Amino acid sequence: MRTVTESLPDLVTFGTAGIPYRYCRSRRRSLSITVYPDLTVVVRAPMRAKTTKIREFVLTHALWILKTWRRLEARAASRPPAPRYAGGEMHPYLGETYPLDVHTGCKASAAFLSDRIRITTKGETTPENVKKLLDRWYRAQAEIVFNERLGACLRRMPKDVPLPPLRIRPMKTLWGSLSPHGSMTLNLWLVTMPLEYVDYVIMHELCHFTFKSHGPRFWKLLERFLPDWRERRKKLNSHTLPHMW
Repeated sequence: MRTVTESLPDLVTFGTAGIPYRYCRSRRRSLSITVYPDLTVVVRAPMRAKTTKIREFVLTHALWILKTWRRLEARAASRPPAPRYAGGEMHPYLGETYPLDVHTGCKASAAFLSDRIRITTKGETTPENVKKLLDRWYRAQAEIVFNERLGACLRRMPKDVPLPPLRIRPMKTLWGSLSPHGSMTLNLWLVTMPLEYVDYVIMHELCHFTFKSHGPRFWKLLERFLPDWRERRKKLNSHTLPHMW
C-alpha cells in the first residue's frame, strides 16, 4: 500500500506571476506535476523530497504551467452556453449533432430517429425531465457502441490480449483508462465523438496490456495496429469534454 502524506499548499513566483500549488509526498521515485481543468496545480513528490527541491521543480516547469493555464482558460472561454434541454436544441452523438424532438406522452422514453433525438416525457417537458431521459439514452447508446467497438478492436490485437471487463462512467479529465487489474473504463461522453476517436481510445488502452507505461515500445505497438494514431489523438484532444454534464 502506498503511503501518501497530507496535501500542503505552497506558492512560487515566476517573473511577475504567482503560481500557487499543492504538494504531497508518497513512496514514489520521482517528482511529477499535474494541472487540472480548474487550473489547480498538484505536485507529487518522493517521501524524502525537501520543500526547496519541490519549489525548484515547480519553477523549472513554470513556463509550461502558465502556458497550460492559458490553454485551459481559452478552452473554457470558447465553450458554448449551457444547454436548455428544449425542443430544437442541438446535441452531439458519434461526431454529429442532432436536434432534440421533445414531446409528452403516456410513457417516458428516448430514441434516435436518424435525423433527431426524440424525447418523450410522461410529465412536463421541463429541462430536468428532458436531461434525465437524454442522459439515460446516452448511457444506453454508450453500452452498445463501446462493447461493439471493443470487440472489433480486440480482433486486431495479439491473441494474448484478453477481453477486459468494461466500465462506463463520466470522467472530467480522461477519455479512458486501464486499471492494474485489467478493467477498462471509458468516458461516457466519448459516445459524442466520432467512431475513429472511440477506436483510438480503446486501442490505446488495449496496448497497455502489453506495455503499462507510455514508453517508445508502447507507441510503436500502437502504431502497428493504428498507424494514424497521432492524427486521431490530436483531433480528439482538440475537443473539450462536454461541459454540461
